[in-house]
Amino acid sequence: MTFTELQLCEQVQSNVRAAGYTQPTPIQEQAIPVVLAGRDIFGCAQTGTGKTAAFGLPILHRLHNEGPFRGGPRVLILAPTRELAVQIDESFRSYAKGLKVRSVVLLGGVSIRPQIDQIRRGVDIVIATPGRLLDVVEHRALNLSHVHTFVLDEADRMLDMGFLPSIRQVVKLIPAQRQTLFFSATLPREIRDLANSLLKDPVHVAVAPENTTTEMVDQRLYYVERDRKRALLAHLLEEDMDGSVLVFTRTKRGADRVTKDLMKVGLKVASIHGDKSQMARQKALQDFKSGRTRVLVATDIAARGIDIAQLPYVVNFDVPEAAETYVHRIGRTGRAGRSGIAVTLATPEDRNSLRDIEKLIRMRIPTVRDHPFEG
Repeated sequence: MTFTELQLCEQVQSNVRAAGYTQPTPIQEQAIPVVLAGRDIFGCAQTGTGKTAAFGLPILHRLHNEGPFRGGPRVLILAPTRELAVQIDESFRSYAKGLKVRSVVLLGGVSIRPQIDQIRRGVDIVIATPGRLLDVVEHRALNLSHVHTFVLDEADRMLDMGFLPSIRQVVKLIPAQRQTLFFSATLPREIRDLANSLLKDPVHVAVAPENTTTEMVDQRLYYVERDRKRALLAHLLEEDMDGSVLVFTRTKRGADRVTKDLMKVGLKVASIHGDKSQMARQKALQDFKSGRTRVLVATDIAARGIDIAQLPYVVNFDVPEAAETYVHRIGRTGRAGRSGIAVTLATPEDRNSLRDIEKLIRMRIPTVRDHPFEG
């Protein structure tokens, strides 16, 4: 199938071609006709499979056909992190060139006043993190009574971050008669319960077995004592890895420590986590995407929204506590049809967590033997 067969308006098709897309990904091929038909959708797909275009293209098609509207936003998109909200907005702006469609991003960490000023100039699409959206509503600067399309993206991360009460508050502010598009990479029971409370007769779309890891990712496991971990990481970055590397730590303090140690050996490194200002986070992310910074050290929450098609390496400096988090992390590489390598540095104390991960992904992670820092 090609994008021309999906019955999107000509301007949207032109923008898709300009973006270099020719064939829709599986999630796009299955979801776009459903969204165009006005149905609710429960989409499950791994990160990097093109979910933003899967809901973005048909939304823009509908707004274009409806024409200008001055009553307030018609589309509300919730995302768990600032980075993901910005990424969604960038994608929408690319897909909406030549269309008279206006969007605003509402996120914390920056002044609320410019965001309110932008809303008052007129907006069709609101892309927001839950907390800032509710802040703007409290300022009586946003009317959500005309929203006809509600998108909840990365729903599993929303619940991980404790956003469920905020989501329920937001749902009370939008019309009950609406189209709801719900996307999640994993499907724990809490996600199913939330979906059941929000969706009406949804079409279920799943493009990969639940919680599987992409076949394009070569997974490797290194066992090392805790006090030798940072030395092993520096060795791998200098000797075995060529190109950009995203390193995951469990804590903000850990991210800063790893960053300082890697800078001491002359590597171009930046960190990104919740204690950083929005401006610092955006600069670190842009420097990483542009190649000015080779290594980005991130916590799981801050890394949501990092979408780099040519990211060759992901490193789990700390083994994640939740097995599902491992799937999210390594999904940052091996995207857009390219291969990637996911390296995990584990201590002997991590064996139970690793067993949970391997049970979830239904495979043994190959262990690298005889490396210089083996315990």
